[in-house]
Amino acid sequence: MSSIFTKIVRGELPSHKVWEDERHLAFLDIRPVRPGHTLVVPKREVDYLFELEPEEYTAFWEAVRTVEARLRERLGFARAVVVAIGWEVPHVHVHLIPTDSISDVPMPPQVAMTPGKLAELAERIRD
Repeated sequence: MSSIFTKIVRGELPSHKVWEDERHLAFLDIRPVRPGHTLVVPKREVDYLFELEPEEYTAFWEAVRTVEARLRERLGFARAVVVAIGWEVPHVHVHLIPTDSISDVPMPPQVAMTPGKLAELAERIRD
């Protein structure tokens, strides 16, 4: 079954496109965190960001960079927050959220970690 983003890429569902090349599409999020909140997707449907082929992965991040530069130039914000959650839609995508300060984006709750737990976790990852 095609993802909602694949249907947008094919033109089966409407979107507010802001940029496109032969392999990627960028469009406004319909539930933006901030005005200009944009999604960048590869046109080829791949479920998980780290499942993109190496060349596709590199090209995708170049597309994200291109879209961010266009947004910043045209909308005049300080920085774009880049979010790649990967659970909402089974199709690789990055959120670009225009911001002027950290308070412009809600931060997720933090997990309390003791120095001992951090050391355990670091060891587990290293070894």
